[in-house]
Amino acid sequence: MQAIIYVIDKQTYEIKKDSDEIYTSVQELAEDLPDNTPRYIVVSYPLKTSDGRLKTPLVLVYWRPRTSGQESRMLYAGAVEMMRDKAGVSQ
Repeated sequence: MQAIIYVIDKQTYEIKKDSDEIYTSVQELAEDLPDNTPRYIVVSYPLKTSDGRLKTPLVLVYWRPRTSGQESRMLYAGAVEMMRDKAGVSQ
């Protein structure tokens, strides 16, 4: 597994990496997610199909803690489609 955390810059409304770190552990990823601000996480998870081929689909995770403010929730909810297009993930 590999994952990258993305954040929306509230000044420019640009979606960018939260850091240059590429996470390879779910535990490390969970530790670095903020407790009160939404984030997008793009995860690639290798899996083997029933016919033996290796696939690595991209999955978009929308992290929205219960303690995040209404303004942040609305900002991230409104940009989900743009993030999905930017990351190249399928629905």
